Amino acid sequence: MTGFVPTMGALHSGHIGLIKRARLENDLVICSIFVNPTQFNDPKDFEKYPATIEKDIVGLEKAGCDLLFLPSVDAIYPSGVKPVINYNLGYLESILEGKFRPGHFQGVCQVVHHLLEIVIPNMLYLGQKDFQQCMVIKKMIELYNIDTDIVISATQRETDGLAMSSRNTRLTKAEREIAPAIYGGLRFIEDNIKSENIDLLKETVKAQLTNKGFKVDYVEIANANNLDIFHEWDGKTTVVVLIAAYLNDVRLIDNLLLTTFKETE
Repeated sequence: MTGFVPTMGALHSGHIGLIKRARLENDLVICSIFVNPTQFNDPKDFEKYPATIEKDIVGLEKAGCDLLFLPSVDAIYPSGVKPVINYNLGYLESILEGKFRPGHFQGVCQVVHHLLEIVIPNMLYLGQKDFQQCMVIKKMIELYNIDTDIVISATQRETDGLAMSSRNTRLTKAEREIAPAIYGGLRFIEDNIKSENIDLLKETVKAQLTNKGFKVDYVEIANANNLDIFHEWDGKTTVVVLIAAYLNDVRLIDNLLLTTFKETE
């Protein structure tokens, strides 16, 4: 059995946790580090993406990774980065990250499809922080009948709740102190969600984040099975709460899966 963890480097404990899980469940563990140009709709974001390759290699060795795949752009895209396949992602590409980052998920599918064809793993390990991306990759695998199973691990967090992300290294000290407010917004919704107050909750959290200095792309409450956006909720369907917001030029995303609900007075 081969387990595969695709990354863009600047590895943190969340990535290492995926490697360790793959190590427990497979005979061979492969990690890739490749900053994929086709999934960045903002060229400046691509240019600023952090690189810590020597530190990454040390972490992978300690975690038990057997093989690091470190390809060049030409190796992944020998015919050029211009897409040759249009992935039929449907609704998943029109909402949330798809709405605010046009073309992003086409780029994600493009690179993951290439990587899976090269590595041919039995198991693909992904993190829940990229909730919508996990659903997109699952759809792409189904569309092309790729014989790889997806394993999704829970989001790893700092002690103050901030979701671990390579982008966190770009935050200033002041921004880093503010950033956990995103998780606070998720927890606020978890603590206050009721069947009839969905839109009010979203607007309340948007205002809270805006007042703290965030530029909010979205705060959404959706069906965890298909990402249908809720404006009303039956009180039973499993919910995922998703937030994306900027602190200056650093874009952060997070989500929280709600499987139990607290009715408030």
